[in-house]
Amino acid sequence: MTNTIDKLARENNYCVIMAGGIGSRFWPESRNSRPKQFLDFFGTGESLLQMTVKRFRELVPIEHILIVTNVLYKDLMLEQLPELKPEQILCEPARRNTAPCVAYAISHISGMVGRKLGVKSIADVDWNDPRSHANIIVTPSDHLILREDKFIETLKVGLQHISEHDSLLTLGMKPTRPETGYGYIQVDSQKSKVESDTENAVLPVKTFTEKPNLELAKVFYESGEFLWNSGIFLWNIRAIRKAFRTHQPLIADVFREGDELMSTPKEEAFIQEKFPTCPSISLDYGIMEKAQDVRVIYADFGWSDLGTWGSLYDLGKKDENRNVPLRGNTLFYESEGNVVTLPEGHLAVIEGLNDMIVAQNGDVLLICKKEHEQNLRHIVAEVETKFGGKYN
Repeated sequence: MTNTIDKLARENNYCVIMAGGIGSRFWPESRNSRPKQFLDFFGTGESLLQMTVKRFRELVPIEHILIVTNVLYKDLMLEQLPELKPEQILCEPARRNTAPCVAYAISHISGMVGRKLGVKSIADVDWNDPRSHANIIVTPSDHLILREDKFIETLKVGLQHISEHDSLLTLGMKPTRPETGYGYIQVDSQKSKVESDTENAVLPVKTFTEKPNLELAKVFYESGEFLWNSGIFLWNIRAIRKAFRTHQPLIADVFREGDELMSTPKEEAFIQEKFPTCPSISLDYGIMEKAQDVRVIYADFGWSDLGTWGSLYDLGKKDENRNVPLRGNTLFYESEGNVVTLPEGHLAVIEGLNDMIVAQNGDVLLICKKEHEQNLRHIVAEVETKFGGKYN
C-alpha cells in the first residue's frame, strides 16, 4: 500500500486547512488581530498553523495545500507560510461556518483539476474519468497531534479507502471524558463497544450528534459506542461534490455560477460577490448528518483540538498541586488545578485559588473558573458590545 499512497500523494492528494476562526474560547490569548492558529502555545518556535502545514507535507504536494481563512489574515498567512503562493490562500469575505468554507475549497480544487485537464469550465469535467480523481483531506488549523507517525499511518488508510470508495470519511477519537464541546459519532458495529482492536479500521457510522448537553455526553461516554468527531475529514472530489448537490443545493448553486472562474484570476472577484450569499451552516449539520455512506476510522494518535483552556491544561506540565504555569513567572500558595499564562517577564502571585484560568495578554486580564470556560464566547461578545473592538 505504501507505494500506491506515495504515488497518490504526488498526483492526486490535496489538503484543505480551515483557518478562519478567531479562537474566542482562548481569549484573551487569542485576539482578532492574531487568532490562536497563529500562536506558539508550546514554545516550539512554530505556530499551530505552521505545525499543521508541516504535518501534511509527507502526503500532499506543497502546491496542493490550500488554506481557507478570513480575508483579514491573508498577509499574516503569507508571513507565516512563505512556502505557499498567494493563490493557495483562499480568502472568505464573510464568516459563513464550515460548510461554505469547504464548498469554496472544493470548487477551487475542481477548477485546478479542470485546468489540468485543459477544459474551460468545471461543468465540462467528467468526474468518473480517472484523470479527474482527487483525494481531499480537510482539517482545522489548530489541532495538536502528539504521535505524528501514527497519524500519518491512519491517513494512509483513509486515503486508500477514499481512492477506492465514494464514502465521506472522518477520524474518530475514543472519549476520555463526557465533553460537551465536541461532536460524537456512534459507530454501527457488530460489537457493542469500540475496542482497541478496531483501531485504524474503517467503520460505518450510525449517527452524528453535534455538541450534546452534559447529560447526553455522559450517556455517550459511558456507553462505549461513541467516538469524538475530530473534525478531520477525507473524501474524493466526486463524492463530496455529489454530497453538496444533494444535501446543500443552495451552497452548490452559488459555486456552480463560478464554474468557469474558479482557479483563474477572476475567482477572487466572484468570491467577494457570491460567498456572502451562502447560508451559514456547519459541515457536520449540513453534510455529515445527512449523507448516506459515512465512515469513521477509529484512531489513537494523541489528538487534541486545543479548543479550550481546559484542553491546554490537560496537556500542560503540572506541578505537585496540579497547577499548569504556561508562560511568565508564577508563585502558587495553597492553590490547586489552575492554568496560568502571562506575558514574558511578568509575575503572578496566586494564593487560595483552585481550578481557575488566569490569563493576561496585553491590556486584558481574565480570571475564570475552568468549569465555566464554555461561557467565554458569550463573555467575548459582551466585551465587544460594551467596549467595541478595543479588547477583542
